[in-house]
Amino acid sequence: MIHFESDYLEGCHPRLLKALCETNELQTVGYGTDEICDEARHIVENLCGETRVSVHFLVGGTQVNKTLIAAALRPHQGVVAADCAHIATHESGAIEATGHKVLTLPAVDAKLTAAAVDTYCAEHYASSTAEHTVQPGMIFCSNPSEWGTVYTRQELLELRKVCDKWSMALYMDGARLGSALCCEQVDYDYAFLASVCDAYTIGGTKLGCLFGEVLVISNESINRDFRYILKQNGGMLAKGRLLGVQFREILRDGLYLEIGRYENDLAMLVKRDLTEKGYRFLYDSCTNQQFPIFSDALIEQLSGRYMFSDNGRVDEGHRCMRICTSWATKKEDVEQLLRDIPAAE
Repeated sequence: MIHFESDYLEGCHPRLLKALCETNELQTVGYGTDEICDEARHIVENLCGETRVSVHFLVGGTQVNKTLIAAALRPHQGVVAADCAHIATHESGAIEATGHKVLTLPAVDAKLTAAAVDTYCAEHYASSTAEHTVQPGMIFCSNPSEWGTVYTRQELLELRKVCDKWSMALYMDGARLGSALCCEQVDYDYAFLASVCDAYTIGGTKLGCLFGEVLVISNESINRDFRYILKQNGGMLAKGRLLGVQFREILRDGLYLEIGRYENDLAMLVKRDLTEKGYRFLYDSCTNQQFPIFSDALIEQLSGRYMFSDNGRVDEGHRCMRICTSWATKKEDVEQLLRDIPAAE
């Protein structure tokens, strides 16, 4: 069985595994205060350019979202997100469990628009009963989005303007950030994100690490006492150097973006071939997640050899399937898949 349903099904990139093995018997202090984590932080700081940032290492995406949002919001505030956002649909109410409501708005190409947020905030504050409802205190966006689309530089700048207008924070979930940064449509980098976001993540779990996310905080008011909150939420890993080793290796010389380009290249191969064969896609993704629409008969035909994620029914005879590539996806497996998919009827 060849698996295309996600990009975290394998272990880690061989270079990271080698680095973990080489440092396995090294004795360091705990909780991410060791010299290896310091080196990894310095690398991230350099990537962020002139913007002064604080860098934290956490184990997983839900954990970092939950912890950062709880740290940034006051008790009466909620976080504004697209209706398909991960925090609203796939994290078991983790944000609400902290006492903060996820305020969802309709998505456009799976993305949150500045205009929609601006209108929502204007209506909130114009209401005579505003203080009886949850105050919008943060914008959350995933980049790439849950459907593989990416935010443009202009879209992010517009979200920043809305945040400044309504005194909100801007937080980007970059679980697949390497894939986004390697898209032809993207003309920004880590430094731009540090300058426009109050906080963002550089995801490792879905881009070649065993586990781990880098949290970059550029807003000092959010960072204040953050390690207390990190510890309180179970996010302070005793053997924190395991995160530092991985991110020092994957970020020091561009391996992270090399993996992102590799994943994207294979996904674009899928997109081009299926487009030429006449298949439709639910979204126009430029990243490692592709969402072709297959007939029930074709899905059944392929099920004996391939695994995809099922993203729901499109019409009576068709479903949207997610084909996802990873650092470990073999090009020959992709080519075999494409040979096994006939032209669309």
